[in-house]
This record gives sequence, structure tokens and C-alpha cells, in this order.
Amino acid sequence: MNKIEITTTQNVTIEYELSNLIYRAVAFLLDFIILLIGASILSLIIKGIFGNVADILMYFTIIPIVFFYSLALEHFNNGQSIGKMALKIRVIKVDGEKTQFLDYAMRWVFRLVDIYGSLGSIAGLGILASSKNQRLGDFLANTVVVRIGKTERLKLENLLKLNKMDQYKTTYPQVIKMNEESMLIVKETIERHQNNLNYAHQKALELLINKLEIELDLEAPKNKIQFLKTLLKDYVVLTR
Repeated sequence: MNKIEITTTQNVTIEYELSNLIYRAVAFLLDFIILLIGASILSLIIKGIFGNVADILMYFTIIPIVFFYSLALEHFNNGQSIGKMALKIRVIKVDGEKTQFLDYAMRWVFRLVDIYGSLGSIAGLGILASSKNQRLGDFLANTVVVRIGKTERLKLENLLKLNKMDQYKTTYPQVIKMNEESMLIVKETIERHQNNLNYAHQKALELLINKLEIELDLEAPKNKIQFLKTLLKDYVVLTR
């Protein structure tokens, strides 16, 4: 089981499990099936409505959808196509930065070489040979595909002992607009600050608090660690 540590822009290190070749192949196959079924249904609808001019309309509708499917979904859905969502895997940057459109575009362009032009052989060999499970497009875009979701959520829930929180009342309901990855950063910051009380982790804690105050439009109390723990509890209760 290959893992990778990603240091975020808040100087917090999160450990991810890298997605293996099987997960990525199944996700790709699911996307292919979804596209095939979706394109077939849309084609029948267009033919049924527009008759003789259906071929022209399909050229301007179905082909762009099929062509840009993976690029559009990964860009607008935080690194996940529908297949990746089903397999609970996601594209992220190796350096911890937010993945940008050009990063997704680089991966998408090299699908022609990695996957389509070589029937997946180049992508498969790259993933198997790379220490970070990267195909050529990943390597050039400085991205990796990691497993997310249930395993991380269970760790968060275990930490907070949700079975004892049925009557819990939230303190900061605005935390609902944060995503799970952000709250995992909060969790990691708490753990690292408590296990390694040094200047670097203290600074990371301060930076995180400042960012949360801005994002949630609030002022943190004096007890910063308790504040972060309360945010975690509120988030899990509101999203479970």
C-alpha cells in the first residue's frame, strides 16, 4: 500500500493512500460506460426531436461532451469524475497547492498518449513503475491520484466519538460550508501541535486559526485548540 505525505499551504502534512492501478482502471471504465450510455440516450432524444438535422446537432452536443468530459468534471468537481467519485479517489497536487485548470488540462492532454494512443499500456506501466503511482500526465502536471472519503471520515468520527454526541448542540453552524479536506487539515494540525509542541507547529496553528476566522467570519476564543476541536465536532454533527 503506497502512501504519500502532502504538505498543505498551511504547513500541515496529511498522509494519503495512493490509488493503485486497479482503482484507477475501474474508475476509467465506469466513466466510459457512463459516457456510452449517456451519449446513446442523448442521441436517441435528438434524433426523435430533430429528425433530419439530428446529425449536425449531435456534432455540436454529444462530441464536445464526450471529448471534454473528464477535463470539465475534474476541474469543476475538485479532481473527481463520476468514476473517481464512485471509487472514492481524487486528483491532488503533490506540493499541496490547489489544483488549477492547467494541471487538469495537462493530465487531460496526455490521456491521448497514456491511455487512448497506447490502449492504456503507457499509463499502466507508469503507475506500476512510479513510486507515486503517476502516469505521464500526472508526472508532468505534478499531480497524484489518492484515495479519500470513507476511511478518512471514519478516522474523524472515531476521534470525536460520535456515538456520544447525539444531543450535541453546534456552536459554529457556519462550519458547514467547509469541506472534508479542510477539516482533516484541522484534525492534523491539532494532533501535530499536541505531539510536537515547537515553533513550526505553533506557527501552523496560528496561520490556520487566522484563515478559519476569515473563512467563517468569526473571532476565535483564547483557547485555540478547544476552538478547533469544537469546529470539528460541529462539522461532523452537521454533515453525518
